Amino acid sequence: MVQTPIKSLSLAEFLALPETRPASEYIDGKITQKPMPQGKHSSIQTELAALLNLSLRRPKIARAFSELRCTFGDRSIIPDISVFTWSRILRDQDGEIANTFDGAPDWTIEILSPGQSQTKVTKNILFCLDHGSELGWLIDPEEKTVLVYLPQQQTLIFDDPDRLLPLPPFAGELSLTVNDIFSLLFD
Repeated sequence: MVQTPIKSLSLAEFLALPETRPASEYIDGKITQKPMPQGKHSSIQTELAALLNLSLRRPKIARAFSELRCTFGDRSIIPDISVFTWSRILRDQDGEIANTFDGAPDWTIEILSPGQSQTKVTKNILFCLDHGSELGWLIDPEEKTVLVYLPQQQTLIFDDPDRLLPLPPFAGELSLTVNDIFSLLFD
């Protein structure tokens, strides 16, 4: 399914609108609604965010957020998983997690849904890298492949189940294989 822009507004006007279901993103002056996640997408997103938080949150290294709106560089996007290092997690005056995040995640993870434009998702990952993200992943559940994006480097393709995936330096001792990602689709 091709996503068509709904309407053209300024970023400030867009941010003043009520949230939609599924969520909408603001890219290049246009509002586009994200596709509704389906089973494989949702399963990987939920379980991978939990797995990352299990390793990174307790030692206060980083935190993974699902469907977090990130506004930066005249865009407002919602990566499937946004990982922010601990020192970059925005907080409100009470010390709680802020409701708005103005900046690119340190690690952006997208999971391709059936009918979703791989080009649009790739553009969002590259935009994040251009604005400070250290790493981007595009997980394709149908192809059982993870495309890895690093700043100023050629895209890397991982489809061998036993191959270790590149992680950002802050992830320390964490190691994940392609199989670790796609095993999240089973009970």
